[in-house]
Amino acid sequence: MVIPVHDTNPARRTAWVTYALIAVNVVVFVFMPGLAGSVAGDGSLAQLCHLQAFLDRYAAVPQELIHHQMPRLVPTGEVAVGPQGPGCVVAPPTYDKSPELSVLTAMFLHGSWLHLLGNMLFLLIFGNNIEDRMGHVRFALFYGACGYTASYGFALLNAESAEPLIGASGAIAGVLGAYLVLYPKARVWVLVPFLIFLPLRLPAWLVLGSWFGLQAVYSAGEGVSDAGTVAYAAHIVGFLVGMLLAWPLKPGTPPPPEPPGLLFGRRARPRQAW
Repeated sequence: MVIPVHDTNPARRTAWVTYALIAVNVVVFVFMPGLAGSVAGDGSLAQLCHLQAFLDRYAAVPQELIHHQMPRLVPTGEVAVGPQGPGCVVAPPTYDKSPELSVLTAMFLHGSWLHLLGNMLFLLIFGNNIEDRMGHVRFALFYGACGYTASYGFALLNAESAEPLIGASGAIAGVLGAYLVLYPKARVWVLVPFLIFLPLRLPAWLVLGSWFGLQAVYSAGEGVSDAGTVAYAAHIVGFLVGMLLAWPLKPGTPPPPEPPGLLFGRRARPRQAW
């Protein structure tokens, strides 16, 4: 998979909403309870139990979204020692949880630095142009709409799943879908892993189209060992919704600047006259 680094598609105004989303995601990640130990791999059982309780309370759970009811038992964040050894305590929930609101909070939670940085990189590169085209308020609504439809779309396909769903990937997939519709010919600098990381400047339709194709393959469980832990179906739903919502803006969208004589990142040699 290629790694995007920068696009040659300057925005006309500052992407305040994009920058604010990135800042909030980073701050929330830093202050998530118990996460530092779990990421480092040396967290105590108490930290891991605390993290599990936090995610069960603030993450989106497909079962809860579809059936709109809380489970009978949830982690409390405490540790107890039983016949099988120490473990996390579960008990009836002492709080009320809104499944609808949990979709919003889940969009700002991430499970690792890699998960966070990958999402924020895509949002930083492609979000500014979509915000520039839509405007700040409409972009914020668009981002939320993509995130919500991605979460509920995944929940419909996994209605009995009790695994917490976290991350901004569904909303950011919507941004990628909108970018593909509005700026398919924009050039994107990417790093291609081929023995070394080879820098190339590729058209957005190739970068984002290949990304979507990989998500479809991964969603089918092909080529990956963690298909059950990554919500690839949410990426697909978010991407398609982003394309659909951006389509009415396509006729009035000015084309991105394209340096003359560039072919996949390299300047074409002028033909000699014979």
